Amino acid sequence: MLLHLLKIELKKMTNYRTFWVVGGLYFLTLGVGAASGMEFLKLLARTIEGFGQEININRIPLYHFPDVWLNLIWVGGFLKIVLAIMIVISVTNEFTYRTARQNIIDGLSRQQFLVTKILANVMYSAISVVMLFVIGLITGLIYSPVVSLELIVTDLEFFFAYFLEVFFFLSYALMLGILVQRSGLTIILVLLTQTIELIITENLRDHVPDWLITIFPMKSIWYLIDIPFPRYAFMEIRDYLTFTTIAIVLVWTFLFNYFAYLKLKRSDI
Repeated sequence: MLLHLLKIELKKMTNYRTFWVVGGLYFLTLGVGAASGMEFLKLLARTIEGFGQEININRIPLYHFPDVWLNLIWVGGFLKIVLAIMIVISVTNEFTYRTARQNIIDGLSRQQFLVTKILANVMYSAISVVMLFVIGLITGLIYSPVVSLELIVTDLEFFFAYFLEVFFFLSYALMLGILVQRSGLTIILVLLTQTIELIITENLRDHVPDWLITIFPMKSIWYLIDIPFPRYAFMEIRDYLTFTTIAIVLVWTFLFNYFAYLKLKRSDI
């Protein structure tokens, strides 16, 4: 049944030209952006006087196992917004062109209609994980001075965090698309969400406990994975996942999808 619902969604998505353009842009950007870090360092060495002499870029373990996993996952997290825009366009088109109404007339329940969207989000999140893993594996094998199974499997648990981060954000985009039902406005809201939340939390910081700031939705995914690069300046980072941060992200993800369901249940499609 779930596979059937996913096929329905994929059939609709593949008929959208925007799906191919935005989807291709996302995966191309993800691949090029994740794999070009060393080339960027080489460019700095060529263009900035003294950079190559002061810092031996070949000694920076940017793509060495196991550092490569956390580095790529953290950078890849920024690109999820491109995928979220594709989800927004897909969802809002359902209401613009009345395909959501037609699906329900043809026999889908409102719950099943939402499940098709959630399954698509799961699929896109999983594909992002697989693609980033392949890029990391290839670059790690190329640049790592020492390759062993122990080093390769170290820190792989962060791919679970990456999956959660992408699925969380796509669920948020899905909820906004169903609530607003206008692609332009929804995309603006998706793009401005983190800025709006940052303004709110900074104004609240002196008036509420610190733990309350950490449970804001966009803050919660930032706390999933620490910025990895300070470790190259001999600074400590948290290189493990915590149950609390995972639980907060899971709760918000559930709420996003639940609010989307409530809107579908009560609205006149």
